[in-house]
Amino acid sequence: MTPTSEFHISQQTHKLERLSQIAFSEGFPLALWQLPQSTEKQLIIDLSGSTQRTKIDLDELPAGFVMSPFQGESLFLRGDLYYRFDTNNHEIEDSIKGKTLEAEVFERKYLDYSEEDEVNSSTKNNIKNQQVHISESTLEKWDGGLYNEMIFAEMVSKAIIAIENGEMQKVVLSRTKNVTLPESFEIIDAFQKLCKAYPNAFVSLVYLPEFEAIWLGATPETLVSVDAQGIFKTMSLAGTQSAIGDNGEMLSPISIRWSHKEIEEQAFVSRYVIECFKKIRLREYCESGPKTVQAGNLMHLRTDFKVDTKALNFPQLGTVMLELLHPTSAVCGMPKNAALRLIAETELHNREFYSGFLGPVNIKDESHLFVNLRTVKIQGNHATFFAGCGITADSNPVKEWYETEMKSQTLINVIL
Repeated sequence: MTPTSEFHISQQTHKLERLSQIAFSEGFPLALWQLPQSTEKQLIIDLSGSTQRTKIDLDELPAGFVMSPFQGESLFLRGDLYYRFDTNNHEIEDSIKGKTLEAEVFERKYLDYSEEDEVNSSTKNNIKNQQVHISESTLEKWDGGLYNEMIFAEMVSKAIIAIENGEMQKVVLSRTKNVTLPESFEIIDAFQKLCKAYPNAFVSLVYLPEFEAIWLGATPETLVSVDAQGIFKTMSLAGTQSAIGDNGEMLSPISIRWSHKEIEEQAFVSRYVIECFKKIRLREYCESGPKTVQAGNLMHLRTDFKVDTKALNFPQLGTVMLELLHPTSAVCGMPKNAALRLIAETELHNREFYSGFLGPVNIKDESHLFVNLRTVKIQGNHATFFAGCGITADSNPVKEWYETEMKSQTLINVIL
């Protein structure tokens, strides 16, 4: 697998694809994304060649992109180069002004080409598309599949016993699913397919050369969002059903019926958000929901929360809530510390960036961070899909296995 098919720099090639392939080839960290209910694609490239480890302070960070793991230090990709593209991948004038000298040198080197220049200088700046190289140590970790139905059902049963013993109210367990990608797989094409299939989700492609990996995903869950008007938003999202009926028809949200277990699971997450508000004595928030929402071929229960930070004179709310919320009950459990212990004792894999958070910060005076769900890590022709499910006292181990299988397969069906 290569990030995209072999290419040439030419006037006929879309700039989005050209820039992405240059970053892959030269080892520059890259983030490409489309916000929910938007048709614009946005791209940043970090020309440092590595990512900065930092605490995420939305009031202090410059324009860039955050990639944070489930546990551990957050990564920050600098917005050295920033571009916006419309539905047809045609460039829109960028809104981050004042390019650095480094950025100007990059563009002169790689983008200031005519077709004649390209033909006459095949050896000059010869940018060949490369694989995302995998070291031998990384290949040794390719497990071929850690989980099957029996193993995962045993994990869920262990969690149910812990809940019944009063150790916790809820815990989220996850698993991986490994797939070998076909030679025809194209990473940019897969991103485009996700944008089309998930118009209400945050679709992203993040290239981290130091991890020898590309992360691709479409997440329906906002963690922290602060727009240019100072409106803070977050949500509680839990409960999953197929949006496809028994006869293959697409169901409407109004036709979906939720079980007691799913309603309870979603209520846990809502209470968690409200408890975070209480910790900072914030009472002036708007709550709406729960309501059924669609994300691709899946349905979820969602409650939305909104705060006017300017009216409250609380510009730091986004940063404060980010620290309080992550990891949320939707990806961890309640109480948090007990759930974290059980996850560490039970899961057979490292979650890495799955169930962490990611998104653009301080771009056009807005920051939008999302929980990293419906995601796949790609290394060479190896793809690792991640999926989880919320476990309560009413959970059925076999049904939980099939929920994770459905979540993984939904993403697989779109990109392959």
